[in-house]
Amino acid sequence: MKFSPVDFVVFIGYIIFIIGLGLWVSREKKGHQKDSADYFLASKALPWWAIGASLIAANISAEQFIGMSGSGYVIGLGIATYEWTAAIALIVIAKFFLPIFLKEGIYTMPQLLEIRFDKRVRTGLAIFWLLLYIFVNLTSVMYLGALAMRTIIGIPLFWGILGLAIFSALYTIYGGLKAVAWTDVVQVIVLIGGGLVTTFFALNAISNGNGVLSGFSELIQRVPEKFDMILDKSNPHYKELPGLGVLLGGMWMAHFFYWGCNQYITQRALAAKSIKEAQHGLLFGGYLKIVTPLIVVIPGIAAYALQANLAKPDEAYPWLLSTFVPVGLKGLAFAALIAAIVSSLSSMVNSTATIFSMDIYRQIIKKDASEAQLVRTGRIATAVALIISVAIAPTLSSLEQAFQFIQEFTGFISPGIFAIFIFGLFWKKATANSALWAAALTIPLSLGIKILVPNLPFLNRMGIVFLILSALVIIITLLESRQDDPKAIKVEKGLFYTDAIFNSGATGIFAILAVLYLRFW
Repeated sequence: MKFSPVDFVVFIGYIIFIIGLGLWVSREKKGHQKDSADYFLASKALPWWAIGASLIAANISAEQFIGMSGSGYVIGLGIATYEWTAAIALIVIAKFFLPIFLKEGIYTMPQLLEIRFDKRVRTGLAIFWLLLYIFVNLTSVMYLGALAMRTIIGIPLFWGILGLAIFSALYTIYGGLKAVAWTDVVQVIVLIGGGLVTTFFALNAISNGNGVLSGFSELIQRVPEKFDMILDKSNPHYKELPGLGVLLGGMWMAHFFYWGCNQYITQRALAAKSIKEAQHGLLFGGYLKIVTPLIVVIPGIAAYALQANLAKPDEAYPWLLSTFVPVGLKGLAFAALIAAIVSSLSSMVNSTATIFSMDIYRQIIKKDASEAQLVRTGRIATAVALIISVAIAPTLSSLEQAFQFIQEFTGFISPGIFAIFIFGLFWKKATANSALWAAALTIPLSLGIKILVPNLPFLNRMGIVFLILSALVIIITLLESRQDDPKAIKVEKGLFYTDAIFNSGATGIFAILAVLYLRFW
């Protein structure tokens, strides 16, 4: 794809601006040395709009722009259920999870597990998360981003991976979460605005220049099979989205794990000014999730309708960008893609550093670490995580649908982690030993079912593993004691109160989703 001088100016200008903004917002007042709260929790000063924007910027990445567009090309609108049902999960988490997290004053999710259980659970889960972030999340985002750069502007895969890592490192290593969160506010504006540019020109091409609304109507008429939200068993992609099982089964476990127990997502809420700001931020994020399929799923369906000649489905979005977005706007659309990639990279790597510094370094390696040593360790951990991911990312080039890879392999860990959290937070009898067994068995149990029942949809497998582990937690706990655990979370009256703004906004999300599912059932 040929970039005009204007495209290059827009794109390079965007990179320079983001790096400069990240470094500028990370400055500390004269005489104040950056401490762990500054570096890992943005000084606990984030307002609701920054939290919501940063949540979505952290979530939407090449995984969505490239991976979900690829799944949209193959499966259709059904893949949007990941986005729309996430909005409901955000409401539940804001009301019932966040009040507990903020009441306990934690930095990391493993830290909460020590408060509720013991240090063994904290350390075990910290190691789980570090492995997941580095070997699945960071590497897949880098690979998908570099794949897009290769397709769009011809940069070799490895150099694209390295370039993305350097871009992220230039402001994340110095600034920590404060740099990540405040640059995310700009990044989410760019990624939504730039993403809509690609959707606009794709739909306009389908309507032969008669506009977006006409293009969308034509798209539905041309490929009606791509607009089924609930797939039946005759659909060749039923294994990826198993019918009503999507709405009634493992999808919810995946959502509550990702949005409620996942460090690089919850870290923004932990950095809120107050519980009210945190809850409103998640509500705002819920509305943004409803819009997301318009920029990451519809383009994939459009590429299918336009009969794109692709080597693999994950090339759908880059193909649209290079084919239909005119000179002068390519730079903006490409900047949107890079915004999504780098914001997610920065979020993941910062949370990796937070877990390593607070749950491994401070708890095991150097228990009397000073604030300065924690910040320095966080910066070193950021750099090391990026280096490891750069080395591993090129090995993912054999994947067909990277989005499905990410979901499935995250699903090996998520049932056990979510079981530990849900029983730890809301069942006072749950014991530390039951949590350890759930953590130890989540991967072997998931692998065993995958091998024994290879045709079982992975979302259903996640739900089954969660139910088995839940039964195990209950049995082990009752065998050990019938009394409440001494470290049980105490829930005070009024802890789950939410104000009228949150309640009205949540009702609005339910209403919008009801209309969407009824329309595309």
